[in-house]
Order: sequence, then C-alpha cells, then structure tokens
Amino acid sequence: MDNGFQILPDILDTDQASELVGEFTKFSGEGAAGIRGLLQRSPVVHGLANSPVLLALATRALPAPAFPVRAILFDKTPDTNWKVPWHQDLAVALAEKQDVDGFGPWSVKDGVPHAHAPVWLLERMITLRLHLDDCPAENGALRVLPGSHLHGKLNAAEIAEWRQRVAEVVCEVQAGGVVLMRPLLLHASSASTRPGHRRVLHLEYACDELPGGLRWAEGTKSRQGLLAQETFEQARRRDQRTCWDALHDSTPVLSRSIRGFSP
Repeated sequence: MDNGFQILPDILDTDQASELVGEFTKFSGEGAAGIRGLLQRSPVVHGLANSPVLLALATRALPAPAFPVRAILFDKTPDTNWKVPWHQDLAVALAEKQDVDGFGPWSVKDGVPHAHAPVWLLERMITLRLHLDDCPAENGALRVLPGSHLHGKLNAAEIAEWRQRVAEVVCEVQAGGVVLMRPLLLHASSASTRPGHRRVLHLEYACDELPGGLRWAEGTKSRQGLLAQETFEQARRRDQRTCWDALHDSTPVLSRSIRGFSP
C-alpha cells in the first residue's frame, strides 16, 4: 500500500451484503451524515469487524495485530446527499476527554468525544470501507491523492499544492468490494448524481492501546482478535495458500469472501 490505498473486489458476497443492509434498516432515520457507534450498537457489525478475514486484511497493513475501534455507516441517497472536500481523517473517537499530549483539538459528535490524534497513532491505523452498493464515479465514489499519507498532517496550502501536483484517483468499487485507506491519505467525494443508495460501512482499525489513560470509544484488543491473528500467522508460516484456507475455515461469516486476493 505504498500509495496509501488499495481496492479489493468481492470481499462480501451478495448474501452477506444483503444481511448488512437488513441490519441497517434498524437504524433508518438516524444521522443524515452517518450512523455512528455501530461496533457497540450492532452485533452483526461487531462480529463482522472482528471476523478473521477482516482482521487479517487490517493486520496486513499494520505493524501489529489489528482490532476495530470505530464503525460508521455512510449512505448517500437523493434525500441525504453531500460532497466532502479534500481532507485527512485526523479525529479518533474516545471514551472520555482527557488532557494528553498530542491529542486535540477536541469535538463532540453524537455525544462521543473526538480528538485529533498525533501522527504516530494515525500512521498505525487503517480504514476498511466496505461497499454495499455499486459505486461508480457518479455515485459519490471516493477520490484520493496517492502518496499524500506519507507527509504527516497537511495544512490548507499544502493540500492545495497536492491537488495541483498529483492526479486524483477515483475509487470505483462494485458492491461487496472494499477500499483499504490510510487515515492520513488526502481524500474527497462528490455528491451522488445517481438515484438509489451508496452505502459504505466505514471500519477503523488500530494496533495500539492509547496513552495517558485515554480509551477508544468503541474498541479494545480482544482475545478473539489475537487468536484470529495467531491462526493467520501460523498458517502463513506454513504456506500462503493454506493461510487463506485457514481463514475460510475459521469463520462462518465471509467464508466465501476472498477471491483473487492473496498476501
């Protein structure tokens, strides 16, 4: 992921995507700009985010075993449509506000404290964006500036310079695909011009607990995640193909999910 992002097709099959769509009907009418806190509020999302397949995908991009720390559903429709300017994902969701060096400024979203995190932490995180609908360019697809994640936090002038110097990439993804993305990667999206939904389950993963008594709002290292990573690493040491077979055998969710992708 030298460019800061990667597109993987067919991580969810049609039945699995439909199960998630059904789960999200429970939250219809909430949050025009996103439904938050889903790791705690939805057992389906919690189980999916902690499944060996997704943990393995996240861990491949990090220096230590990954665990999920935030889940948000974004859904662009003709009635709830928006565009997002070029930015980096700097804020993390925390259990409470505390004065810890490197964290801030602070804000509150849906009652949850958020703080801009230090670069060292953001560099050790990864986002998985699971697409539940086809997302061509006209459906508000993510746009990214490759390589911009390697230069820390960027101010407005630096973002403008990146936009002039580097050609954007449009991340067109079919339903069931996933975009892996570094939080510090410059990204944006346009309003959808296509009728229907553009549902994306946004999952953030970390590999560190937090300093100074801070706690993640939604996630922490779990025995399930560590065992899944142990299974993955043991199989990888034996054989790469066996590794993915072990992942398929170890979870009833996403058992048919990885096609055309290997470490």
